[in-house]
Amino acid sequence: MAMTASEHKATLSFSDGSPPIELPIYKGTIGPDVLDIRALYPRTGKFTYDPGFLSTAACNSSITYIDGDRGELLYRGYPIEQLAHHCNFLEVCYLILYGELPDTKQRKEFAWLVSRHTMVHEQMQYFLRGFRRDSHPMAVMTGLVGALSAFYPDSINVHDPRQREISAIRLIAKMPTLVAMAYKYTVGQPYMYPRNELSYAANFMHMMFATPCEDYHVNPVLVRALDRIFILHADHEQNASTSTVRLCASSGTNPFAAIAAGVACLWGPAHGGANEAALSMLYELQGQGGLARIGEFITKVKDKNSSVRLMGFGHRVYKNYDPRAKLMRETCHEVLAELGLHDDPLFQLAMGLEKIALEDEYFVSRKLYPNVDFYSGIVQKAIGIPVPLFTAIFALARTVGWIAQLNEMLADPEYKIGRPRQLYSGHAKRDVTPGK
Repeated sequence: MAMTASEHKATLSFSDGSPPIELPIYKGTIGPDVLDIRALYPRTGKFTYDPGFLSTAACNSSITYIDGDRGELLYRGYPIEQLAHHCNFLEVCYLILYGELPDTKQRKEFAWLVSRHTMVHEQMQYFLRGFRRDSHPMAVMTGLVGALSAFYPDSINVHDPRQREISAIRLIAKMPTLVAMAYKYTVGQPYMYPRNELSYAANFMHMMFATPCEDYHVNPVLVRALDRIFILHADHEQNASTSTVRLCASSGTNPFAAIAAGVACLWGPAHGGANEAALSMLYELQGQGGLARIGEFITKVKDKNSSVRLMGFGHRVYKNYDPRAKLMRETCHEVLAELGLHDDPLFQLAMGLEKIALEDEYFVSRKLYPNVDFYSGIVQKAIGIPVPLFTAIFALARTVGWIAQLNEMLADPEYKIGRPRQLYSGHAKRDVTPGK
C-alpha cells in the first residue's frame, strides 16, 4: 500500500532571511502523518538533525505497524494476539513474506519447501571448528550467517527476485540448524541433523536437545511455547537491526551478508540482548539472597542515585503494556506448570518481581511493566536453552522480518543507497605546518 498525499502542506519559514518553502504531507494507512523533506537540502542547503532517527521515517513500509501508546502490534494488519493464538510460525512467515495468510495448499507447500532446505553444507562443520568452544553464540552466528554466501553462491544476487526468494527460504530453513550447531559445538555434543517430519519448532528442539544415544520426544507444550516466541519476535518495524539490514542491503550486498549485519546489530544488550540481561539480573539477585532481598533490590531500583537497573521491564516504544508480553506471560505460566517449576527459587524470584511491577504504584505510574524479554527469557531458561543462546534464538525468529524488509526496500521505486547526513563540529579547514 502506498502512502497518499494530503491536501494539506507544511510551510517551513526561516528567521535567517531564507525564503519559506512548502513541504508535502503524506498520510499512511494508520499512524502519524509524515513531512516529505526531500526538497529541503536542494532548495535551502540545510539538513535536518535527528539523532537516533526518532522523528524520521526512513522508508515506506506495509509490513508491521506499532502503536506504542495503545500497546498495539500488527503484522500485515493482523493483531499479534490473533496470530499468536491461531497461527504457527511458518504461517506467520508466509504472511510477513507474501502479505497474506496462506490457504491450506499454500501452507503445506511452504512448510514442505522450508523443510527441504534445513540441512547446511557439510563444510560448515569445519568452518565452525575454527571458533573457540567458549565463544559467545552471537559471535559464532555472525560468522556462520555471513559464511552462507560462500556456500550458496547461486543465490547471492540481491537484485534478482528469484535468487532473493531462494536465499529467503534457505535462511528461514537453516537458521535453526545453525543455532543448534552453535550450541552443540559449545557443549561438545555431536550435531543432530534436521528431521523433516517434525514441525519447525519441534525440529529445532530435536536438533538442540537430542543425542544419538536414545530417542528424543519433544514436549508439545514446550514446542508451542517456542513457536510463540518465534511469532512474537518475527518483526518489529524499523528497529536498529532491521534498519541495519535495510542500510546494508541498499549498497547491493548479498542477502546473507545483510542478514549477518542484522545479527551483529541484534547482539547489542540494548536490543536483542535484553532477555539475556534480564536473566543475568535474576541470577545476580538470586546470588544476593533471592526473595529475601527483593525489597532491598526494589528500593535501589527506585533510587535515582543508584546504579541498579531493572532489566526486562518497560519498553522504548510501548508506552503502555507490551502486547507481546501479555501473550508471553500466558506461555510462561503454562511452561512453568508443565515442568513443575513454580517452586524453583529462580522462577519464584521472577514471579515476585512480576507481582511487584504489576502492583507497585512506582512501576505502574511509570508503566514499567514486564516486557516480552522478561518472560521469553524465563521460558527459554525453563525449556533448557542456555542464557548466552537467547539472542541467537531472537535472531532466528527475526530473520523472516529482516528478509521481508529487505525485499520491500529493493522493490521500492524510491529506494536509494542509504546516506545519512551529519552536523559537522570538528576543525574547519587548516593547513599542516611543515617541520612542526
